[in-house]
Amino acid sequence: MSATAEITDSHCHLDFPDFDGELDQIVERALGAGVTRMVSICTKLENEPRVRQIAETYAQVFYTFGVHPMSAAEHPPMTVDQILELTKHPKMVGIGETGLDYFYTAESAQVQQESLRIHIAAARQSGLPLIIHARSADEDMARILTEEYKNGAYDCVMHCFSSSAELGRAALDLGFYLSMSGIAAFPKSQDLRDIFAAAPLDRILVETDSPYLAPPPYRGKRNEPSYTVHTAQKGAEAFGISYEEFAAATQANFERLFSKVVAYQEAA
Repeated sequence: MSATAEITDSHCHLDFPDFDGELDQIVERALGAGVTRMVSICTKLENEPRVRQIAETYAQVFYTFGVHPMSAAEHPPMTVDQILELTKHPKMVGIGETGLDYFYTAESAQVQQESLRIHIAAARQSGLPLIIHARSADEDMARILTEEYKNGAYDCVMHCFSSSAELGRAALDLGFYLSMSGIAAFPKSQDLRDIFAAAPLDRILVETDSPYLAPPPYRGKRNEPSYTVHTAQKGAEAFGISYEEFAAATQANFERLFSKVVAYQEAA
């Protein structure tokens, strides 16, 4: 594995208190590992100013906005126009994370579904990619994503994908992307690695979802963007290619999906 091969952490949470007072060092370690871009994901409206401020502070950090499904019932639903207003910021590059989580919050399933459809409409209208969280809701997720796609095309990544092969295929059939997190690097995740390996290489992203889900050899510890390289190494092994080839492929995929990042960097 070469630490100089450039790679992007497409999903992290740099505003979380786990990183308080350490962001300079976190970003420095990421750059040292070859992680040249990070997308910090906002999950609640009240967190948006802090996430935006982090993106404005670090040239390598971009951000997204969405209401996490586990929080969807806590506040009145966002409107499409409210979300679109936030997309005017030059470093706001995606919609989400949104989605369905029936593992922890099945009681709010209906509210989650309504919130998901609002986010999809915002992604469709803005042209920005949708970032999906899916847990224990494969059937409804596949159904809603497909129904909404028939209403008008949009781009999407299944973040931290660890669902069934059926949901993965449904997403790929719609032209969406699957993102590989530290879960895919766990020793007992061979079935998940097989799902990724069966997917087209040009539909794969990598992420940390930090501070969660640190890959080996850091499993059980706080995750951070520099650890993207450990997940990417497992991804390269799953596809039977070199780390450099895998990193280059995921970079191209990220730039295709998150085209606003490319436009921003070219204009900078």
